[in-house]
Amino acid sequence: MVSPDNGVKIAPSILAADFSRLGEAVEEAEAGGADYVHVDVMDGRFVPNLTFGPQMVRDLRRRTDLPLDVHLMAWDTNRLVDELIDAGANIVTVHVEAAIQLHEVVQRIRSKGARPGVALSPGTPVSAVQEVLQDVDLVLVMSVNPGFGGQSFIPATLGKIERMRSVLDSRGLKAELEVDGGINLSTANGAASAGASVLVAGSAVFGAGCSVAEAIAGIRAAAAGEAA
Repeated sequence: MVSPDNGVKIAPSILAADFSRLGEAVEEAEAGGADYVHVDVMDGRFVPNLTFGPQMVRDLRRRTDLPLDVHLMAWDTNRLVDELIDAGANIVTVHVEAAIQLHEVVQRIRSKGARPGVALSPGTPVSAVQEVLQDVDLVLVMSVNPGFGGQSFIPATLGKIERMRSVLDSRGLKAELEVDGGINLSTANGAASAGASVLVAGSAVFGAGCSVAEAIAGIRAAAAGEAA
C-alpha cells in the first residue's frame, strides 16, 4: 500500500476553474505546487456533460510545463485519442466502459508517445481492467459518477481503491493509482490511506476560498494526515 506521506501527487482539475481564465488557473496551479493538470474531456454522450476538447488541450499546453492528465469520457475513443495526444496530452485515460477494444486503444496511446491510463466508474468492478493492468501507466478509480464536478465522495469506493492497490502491488505493477471525485480536506487522507498515489481535486483547489497554492498544500497535508 502507498503510504499517504510518501509523495502523493495532486492533480487540480480545471473543470472547477473559472472558464474565462483557464490559462491563468493552470499557471496558478503550476506555481502552487501541482504535479499534474487534470483535464476532463466529455462528449455529452458517454456522460451528460460537454466540456473541453483537443483545442483546449493545445491552448493549455502553451501555458504550462506540467503533465496534462487528460481524462477522456467519450465514446469516440480512437479519434479523440489521436487528436488529444497531437494537441499535447501527456497522459490519456480512457474508460473501460467506453473503449470496446481496450487493449488496442491502450497500445495506440503508448505508440503515439503518451502514457496510457484506464478508468473505472463507481459501479464497475476492479476485475474489468485486470487484463490491461500490465499495459497502463495509470489506473483511475472514480469516487463519484463521471460527468459533473462538485459531487460528494462515495465512501464505498474506499474499498475499491484498496482492492485495486492490492492487485497492483501483488502483481508488482508500477501504475499510478489515481482517485477522482469529491477529494477535499476531509476525504484526501482516506483515499491516500486506501492506496491512492494521485489525487484529483477540483472545487477543493479552485473554489476553496484561499489561494490555489494554499489549497494544494492543504490537500497534500490532509492526504498525509497532517494539519494544514
